[in-house]
Amino acid sequence: MANDSLTPSLSSTRQYAALIRENIARVIVGKSEIVDLLLVALLSNGHVLLEDVPGMGKTVLAKSLARSLNAAFQRIQGTPDLLPTDIIGVSYFDQKQNEFTFRAGPLFSQILLVDEINRTTPRTQAALLEAMAERQVTVERESRRLPQPFLVIATQNPVELEGTFPLPEAQLDRFFLWVQMGYPSEEEEQAILHRFKQEEPLDTLQAVVSGEEFLALQQAIRQVQWQPVVERYLLALVRSTRSHKDIQLGVSPRGTLALYRACEAYAAIQGRDFVVPDDVKYLAPFVLGHRLMTTHRNRMRGRRNAEIIAEIIQTTPVPTEEIPSVLAPR
Repeated sequence: MANDSLTPSLSSTRQYAALIRENIARVIVGKSEIVDLLLVALLSNGHVLLEDVPGMGKTVLAKSLARSLNAAFQRIQGTPDLLPTDIIGVSYFDQKQNEFTFRAGPLFSQILLVDEINRTTPRTQAALLEAMAERQVTVERESRRLPQPFLVIATQNPVELEGTFPLPEAQLDRFFLWVQMGYPSEEEEQAILHRFKQEEPLDTLQAVVSGEEFLALQQAIRQVQWQPVVERYLLALVRSTRSHKDIQLGVSPRGTLALYRACEAYAAIQGRDFVVPDDVKYLAPFVLGHRLMTTHRNRMRGRRNAEIIAEIIQTTPVPTEEIPSVLAPR
């Protein structure tokens, strides 16, 4: 239930999220949950790893989000011969100006889609680390700030693994969320046929919020409140990954903070100024799943990280203490 006592900034977060969701729905059919997760990542200043087979609409989704925010969009196709300078840019000598000039690469955008990131070499993958973590790149000892807001949406195909370079744990940990889009239902797929029969809806999509307004929303979500029992519940889930028998490497403190921020953003776009245990339960698989390294025996058995996270959620006691009246919806 929406909280009518929200502060103006948090109320704006809910309203803008609804506008963006509705706007993207003009192009993308039936993926409101994925849109919400992208908004959670963007509000939390994080990045998203989309894992799915080709043709699921990942590029169209990224373009729709960029147009809804009036944000600069660039797409990079991952290939083994892609060099770091191809994405960062390069300095060259301008004979007319008689000086070196920096030509920015596609990394200097606001919404960056890196398609099939696992087909790029580790050297090129590593070139994204500084940009994703610090919102800047260093070229010839000079640091250059990236435009804000800045969101990297990287995709990888989980089926065709020949000739790929799996992302190392340090790189995976930089991604705020791991998401799978999944196939549409029969009704949704029929709606897609009708929607794209006469025109391309993406061509006429208009912005509903500016980048500057969205930057203000990133600060607004910090007003979301936590009960101590809910915080301890979040910590219990995370710490359980470090002692689970099937997990070799548990979630790092960076992952703990990511889940914390994700819950705040999700509560805000749902129209609440407080986090509930269900927020933690819902977001844990998306935030924590890709940050685990399971044991070799577990990998041989083919058990997925999502199954382990689901087991941890099921066996971790959920706090039942009532929400104090100061936090409860009015």
